[in-house]
Amino acid sequence: MPGPSGPAAPAAAASPQIQLIPASAEGALDAAEEAVDLLLDSGRAPGDVLVLTTGAQHPWAEHELSFGEASYWAQHDSGDDVFYADAAVASRAATRPVVVVAVNGGPASAAATALPLAHSRAGALLIVCGDPQQINSVLGAGV
Repeated sequence: MPGPSGPAAPAAAASPQIQLIPASAEGALDAAEEAVDLLLDSGRAPGDVLVLTTGAQHPWAEHELSFGEASYWAQHDSGDDVFYADAAVASRAATRPVVVVAVNGGPASAAATALPLAHSRAGALLIVCGDPQQINSVLGAGV
C-alpha cells in the first residue's frame, strides 16, 4: 500500500507524523494523558514529550507554576521529564521529538494558533487530541 499522498516535504525540514485522537473538549486532556502513557510505555523517554493545552492548564503545570515561572521553565530547560504548557506560551518551548496537543477548550483561536506552532515544535510525531473537524480544518489550512 503506498504511503500518504500530498506534497513532498523538503528534505531539510521533514514534517512530523500527525496522529489525531478524536475527543471532546472535556475529554481531550484525558486522551492526551493516555497518549503520553502509551508513549512512555513504548519506551519513549519522558524528556522527549511536550504536552500543550489550549484550554485549562494541565494540573502538573498549575502545580509547578505555583512555585514560580523560573522554577517551571528550569524544568523545561533540563529536559528530563514530560513538560506541560499552555499553548499560549508554546513559542517559548523548545522542539521535542513528540508534541501532544490537548484541544481542551479555550478561545476559538487557540487551536488555530496552537496547532501550527505545535507542528513546528514536533520533531517526529505530533499527536492532537480533540474534535477531528476542528483539527482538520486548522491543520489543513495552517500547516
